[in-house]
Amino acid sequence: MTAVRIIYFDIDTLRADHLGCYGYHRDTSPNIDALAAEGIRFESVHASDVPCLPSRTALATGTFGTRNGVVNHGGVAADLRVEGADRQFVSSTMRSSWAWRLYTAGFHTASMSSFPFRHSASWWNHGYMEAANLMRGMGVERAPAVTEHVVDWLRRRCRADRWFLHVHLWDPHTPYNTPDDFGNPFEGDPIPAWHTEEVRAANWERPGPHSAQEPWGFTPDEWGPPPPRQPWDLSSMDEVKAAFDGYDVGIRYADDAVGAIVSELADLGVLDETAVLVSSDHGEQFGELGVYCDHQGADQATTHIPAVLRWPGLEPRVQPGLHYHLDLAATVVELAGAVVPTDVWDGESLAPALHAGTTAGRDHLVLTQGAWTAQRGVRTGDHLYLRTFHDGYHGWDDEMLFDVAADPHEMTDLIDEPLAAAAADRARSVLDEWTAAQLARSGAEDPIDTVLAEGGPYHTRGHLPAYLQRLRDTGRSGWADLLAERHAAEADPGRWADFERTRRRLAYDLMGIAEPS
Repeated sequence: MTAVRIIYFDIDTLRADHLGCYGYHRDTSPNIDALAAEGIRFESVHASDVPCLPSRTALATGTFGTRNGVVNHGGVAADLRVEGADRQFVSSTMRSSWAWRLYTAGFHTASMSSFPFRHSASWWNHGYMEAANLMRGMGVERAPAVTEHVVDWLRRRCRADRWFLHVHLWDPHTPYNTPDDFGNPFEGDPIPAWHTEEVRAANWERPGPHSAQEPWGFTPDEWGPPPPRQPWDLSSMDEVKAAFDGYDVGIRYADDAVGAIVSELADLGVLDETAVLVSSDHGEQFGELGVYCDHQGADQATTHIPAVLRWPGLEPRVQPGLHYHLDLAATVVELAGAVVPTDVWDGESLAPALHAGTTAGRDHLVLTQGAWTAQRGVRTGDHLYLRTFHDGYHGWDDEMLFDVAADPHEMTDLIDEPLAAAAADRARSVLDEWTAAQLARSGAEDPIDTVLAEGGPYHTRGHLPAYLQRLRDTGRSGWADLLAERHAAEADPGRWADFERTRRRLAYDLMGIAEPS
């Protein structure tokens, strides 16, 4: 059965293992879990490029960031590559965007999202006949404001045939600022058992933005006092619990919005013939690689996202195998009866496997991060190999290897273990061959090289001089010495003064608050 209506819930910063349908012990997602029980739950979908801007750019264009050029949140690698003299009246990125594919198949396409406004990413709207900006300052729009617009749209349009509606919910993203009157449904629930005091104490000694001593940036009060649901630091397990609770409450708040919108579809009499997709742009780290309350690696916690697809006529089940989020886009387009541009897209449709009830999956995935660190990962069945080109001041080794089947939270680096040598060698070969193939297709330089040439990832530029002093003031002089040596050019304060002043002024302007004098 071909669905005549499709709604895509795009829940920002939603890591898969914090949902009940993926085994989480807290009741964060009853409405998403209900959809999963009636649909297809993909076990291992990863965003090819993270975080926000690279991920949704890849999804909009159907291509890896290494090809489309977007791997960063600022600088040259935050914009699509220029097409040049071959650019047609309608650009190739427009013609191959996933919304355009549905539009040309006769769907009325609409997007309700703060994303293109927040990230100056107009290409997200390629192919959308309607686009509502719901940004209210930098990160203060909440789910009820989105739900209000969505319900209004549904009441006006939902009974028409052939529409595709993108609904972007921001709530799990930092800052964790779900309204106070929502309370804390998890006040009496323990945090995940893997995060012990031993993990906290080890991470307390580590450096980097959003580390245990500064989970709000490069200092505990970088953007002013953190919101009540986000602790100043993680100096005890009580603060660790507050951080987990703040994030999980945001998930539950977004899940309530999903439930309200699904109920509206039922009340309007169209739910049974409406396809529902729930997914995200990236996950969130909670101690993995020493990072808290953010998304800074190309690792399992950051790239693994949920994917639940309830499609009329398709039997509920769990779909194993490794997949990119780009594969979801290709799958939705083919299931909807539209044409997948296989000559352009990097995503591969799973529609034949879903119709046949068979399994499918990729042999490996290559994952890229360029906004907080410069890192690529190779994810295979059991292992995750990470190659770091810029550590974002976390002090990470150039190479790391984790058995994520046995160690999903990346506690034990196996790169020097003889028994893991074959897995590491294979991953190195995969990454080198993949990178060469992507650059040959794009005919341009690696955007990660562009990031490095500009002075590193956007979110770290200009911070090192002051951060070295903070490290020394907080008992981490050894890390300060290592980072000063590793990033000698970036430690020069004169190089970054104007850049940092401009960025700070813009950030406060976007948040709608006065910059401290």
